[in-house]
Amino acid sequence: MTTGPSTDDERRAAGMATRREVLGDAHVDRAVANATPFTADFQDFITRTAWGDLWQRPGLARRDRSLLTLAITVALGHWDEFALHVRAAVNNGLTDEEIGEVLQHCAIYAGVPAANHAFAVARPILEELRGTSA
Repeated sequence: MTTGPSTDDERRAAGMATRREVLGDAHVDRAVANATPFTADFQDFITRTAWGDLWQRPGLARRDRSLLTLAITVALGHWDEFALHVRAAVNNGLTDEEIGEVLQHCAIYAGVPAANHAFAVARPILEELRGTSA
């Protein structure tokens, strides 16, 4: 059994801290500012469960969770979420080469078209973050 935040308030606080560390303050500030009465409960849900529970578990390091998240979002074709998590993967210490390896792996297990599109989405993000041509 793992131990971690146990109340909703503890999960919310831990989740918000992790969400900010992984996704960056700018993204989280936009998400919070754009919350409406319609989306507020969902924002709270993902903060508590994804970031306050799942990303807090000790069984995988954040960089490992980033590798998995990249592969899953490619496999499912969730391109906006993939782009967001390319940035998160860099925040979690992944190199461009490691991200490229994930995409190569996805070509075999999720399909060449998905991996091809993922490279096209990731390249300008990595170029922007690195200030170079990836």
